[in-house]
Amino acid sequence: MTTSPTVAVYAIDPGISRFTVRAFAGGMFSAFGHNPTLAIREFEGEARFSPDALDEAGLVIRIKASSLAMTDNMSDKDRRELELTLNQDVLETSRYPEISFESTKVSASEAGDGQFFVNVVGALTLHGVSNTQAVSAQIALTGDMLRAHGEFSVLQSAYGIQPVSVAGGALKVKDELKCSFDIVGRKKVDNS
Repeated sequence: MTTSPTVAVYAIDPGISRFTVRAFAGGMFSAFGHNPTLAIREFEGEARFSPDALDEAGLVIRIKASSLAMTDNMSDKDRRELELTLNQDVLETSRYPEISFESTKVSASEAGDGQFFVNVVGALTLHGVSNTQAVSAQIALTGDMLRAHGEFSVLQSAYGIQPVSVAGGALKVKDELKCSFDIVGRKKVDNS
């Protein structure tokens, strides 16, 4: 009788993890605009991962949609105005308070001692719409910690989001957003 390897569960530590979203200026005056960067402040989740059972890996993340905050240098007035527009008009956080990702398929390969390349495919639910999203990451295992970093792109239009425009459309945000992450998870202790 063979026993299957135990897959470790790592709780994401939002205190030391970073997750950002970058938008890109477009339109006639885009050369004068800037590419706003947002930090995701409130998120939780867990990763399942074991070097001995790579096919059993998985990931679940839940983000509080209203926790996205501008990180760019700007006046407090501009920051409040942009974040209000983001919450009310773009993400509609009162209607869609959560953004989530749940993996459906994970493939991984070892890149070195405790280092792995991982491709994750799952359901990204944003603005009330779920679509398949692929994410590539590099993972490092060190003791009871898992660290994953990478980036992926999201098209706002695929989630029913109209990219923001100002100045009569002369300055607008492009459809594609770049999401970057540096996530740290701590191994959960099995109390069973």
